[in-house]
Amino acid sequence: MSTIAIPDTPSDTTSDTAPSAAVLCPQLDPGSFRIPTQQALHAVQPSTHAPRILMLYGSLRERSYSKLLTLEAARLLQGMGAEVRIFDPAGLPQPDAAPTDHPKVQALRELVLWSEGMVWTSPERHGAMTGIMKSQIDWIPLSEGAVRPTQGKTLAVMQVSGGSQSFNAVNQLRVLGRWMRLLTIPNQSSVAKAYDEAGRMKPSPYYDRVVDVMEELVKFTLLTRDAAPYLVDRYSERKEALARQHAQTLASM
Repeated sequence: MSTIAIPDTPSDTTSDTAPSAAVLCPQLDPGSFRIPTQQALHAVQPSTHAPRILMLYGSLRERSYSKLLTLEAARLLQGMGAEVRIFDPAGLPQPDAAPTDHPKVQALRELVLWSEGMVWTSPERHGAMTGIMKSQIDWIPLSEGAVRPTQGKTLAVMQVSGGSQSFNAVNQLRVLGRWMRLLTIPNQSSVAKAYDEAGRMKPSPYYDRVVDVMEELVKFTLLTRDAAPYLVDRYSERKEALARQHAQTLASM
């Protein structure tokens, strides 16, 4: 046979009813377990406003190619109907070198809360993303009280490589995106120097790939933004919440 039988599964195939999760997995907490459904993925009233995209770039140079790439991508996103905001990293302190109420830190965090998707673009320096790129991400908290600023939002990653194509920075950005619980889209862009003197990208396969990435980001944002609370609703967290609620109830008795 080409398939493997699942152990401890009822062998009666004559029944029209599939075995329940409680039968298949008795270690489950029945009060926390939910069966995913297609219906729950559809919002009752879908959002009608333009997708909100925040863009971060990882360079402070006056003529920064990662900034130029960000601006080019921003024009594309606007042409696709998105509302775009670009954070200027100049003046952002190093993580832990300033309090969280620093004006630049607060501005960054407010933009993250506003956004429904993000684009991270970094140069590759010494085979890695830049320090200012990492600093911006490090200032974004995983949670602020009951709010998780990044969870369930979409992310596209791009990088600029000095004359040759590499993928070190985008690979690192993907790891960070996963850590921040962002829905990182499959496509990505690594751009070698491909600009004219006015700072605009030349027609090229690099440019076409940037169009592909921005188009995919908008599609995924439209697809997931209203379903994000359901998509990131987790069994383990429901179970922990029930346990805390039970402990509080016992403590109040």
